[in-house]
Amino acid sequence: MTTGPIPLSEPDLRGNEERYVLEALRSTWISSTGPFVSRFETAFAALAGTRTSIGVVNGTAGLHLALMALHLEPGDEVLVPALTYIATANAVRYCGAEPVFVDIDPDTWCIDPARLVERISPRTRGIIAVHLYGHPADMDAINRIAGDHGLWVVEDAAEAHLARYRGRLVGGLGQVGVFSFYGNKCLTSGEGGALTLDDETTECRARLLRGQGASPSQRYYFPVTGYNYRLTNIACAILCAQIERAETMRDRRLEVFSHYRHLLEGIPGIGFQPTAEWAEPAPWLFNITVDATTFGATRDELMGWLMEAGIDSRPFFIPLHRLPPFVQESRQRGDFVPESDRLGDCGMSLPTSSLMTPAMVEVVAERIRQRSPRL
Repeated sequence: MTTGPIPLSEPDLRGNEERYVLEALRSTWISSTGPFVSRFETAFAALAGTRTSIGVVNGTAGLHLALMALHLEPGDEVLVPALTYIATANAVRYCGAEPVFVDIDPDTWCIDPARLVERISPRTRGIIAVHLYGHPADMDAINRIAGDHGLWVVEDAAEAHLARYRGRLVGGLGQVGVFSFYGNKCLTSGEGGALTLDDETTECRARLLRGQGASPSQRYYFPVTGYNYRLTNIACAILCAQIERAETMRDRRLEVFSHYRHLLEGIPGIGFQPTAEWAEPAPWLFNITVDATTFGATRDELMGWLMEAGIDSRPFFIPLHRLPPFVQESRQRGDFVPESDRLGDCGMSLPTSSLMTPAMVEVVAERIRQRSPRL
């Protein structure tokens, strides 16, 4: 069986992307206004089950905007999972606040509700619930704790397009949801992001801050300091085409997931991402864990073995408390996050996209089987 290099991810642009981009170009509406902007925001709100959505330049900007819209201030604290992409914690720091790291639940790989209360302090203002690697966090438990302590909840759904929690779409389960449309996401415009929300007051503040703080009623009057976080009409044209095929692309990725699981089942030392009985995860990247003792090689050794065959893969995120921008404060607080440490050391993501053929999945799986001395 032969195939070319297998990238970690490829954008699926086989729909109306080119047609809509050309339409935007020919209309000359190429900046942050134009018909595709409102069309995208309406369509994506429907996809998340919220009253509205707000397009932004990327997911990190979306997190920053959400926190500002919820009035996060310098000196405040926000509870954040220790295992997530750095953007989650960076956005807290942008506001002059401090991320406080909470360990993950090994059954979901998301922030552990059982650990939240012990991390709440008088300075705590909210919780960022990350739907890590597409699996929803336990939002009912998180919201219950937040309600008991007067906290808001932001969903970091950057990796979780179309995921469902107890039958409900993610993105509308907290005060604000935030999505990413980076090139490797299930829906992409290369760069881009969106906020999803129901509250009109929060929406108005977010839109004000997104557009340089410009008054919606008086030209060149700026009542607040704002940011230029707007998404372009061209990017929205791509996203409108992506949304049209969102369920088709999701279903194809689910087939890739199923094929991987079938082929890798039973390899000693290879574990899979857990799925809670109440969750319908988004099929972003197919993830495995590597028990070095049982498998006979470390996660990093396996990744090198795959790369030698032209197969890209990715280690899990480095837990945030280990990274230089956060390590000092984390040590001072005495953060204890053993599950995040364990998973960060043994987890990896395999190539996944709706463009992968069964043959490509079989090449990846066979290479992993060949590396195991136990088979």
